[in-house]
Amino acid sequence: MIALLKIFTSGVLIWLSSEIGKRSGTLGGLLLSLPLTSIIALSWLWGETKNPEKVASMTIETFWFILPSLVLFLSLPLLLRKGVGFPWSMTLSVVATLISYALFFRIRS
Repeated sequence: MIALLKIFTSGVLIWLSSEIGKRSGTLGGLLLSLPLTSIIALSWLWGETKNPEKVASMTIETFWFILPSLVLFLSLPLLLRKGVGFPWSMTLSVVATLISYALFFRIRS
């Protein structure tokens, strides 16, 4: 039952973000930029474990993983504004982001 609630909550956030984004890029972007998923996941983790160290550790790890993900948010609009079609822009941005994660893991280890 808890798993279904988690899935439903995540789905609603994604749906809400895309619906708001249709009407206002600024509000849609604001909603996407909020760490709602992180807040929800950390709350579930706390509720299930009551372990402050696990929550603190996951929070710090999340912070560090945000850095390589910024590549997507920089490359996608750049490619789209250069006239590259959405499928190619998204594909190239995801590949660039994966490379960024790989470099991040290499530097971190």
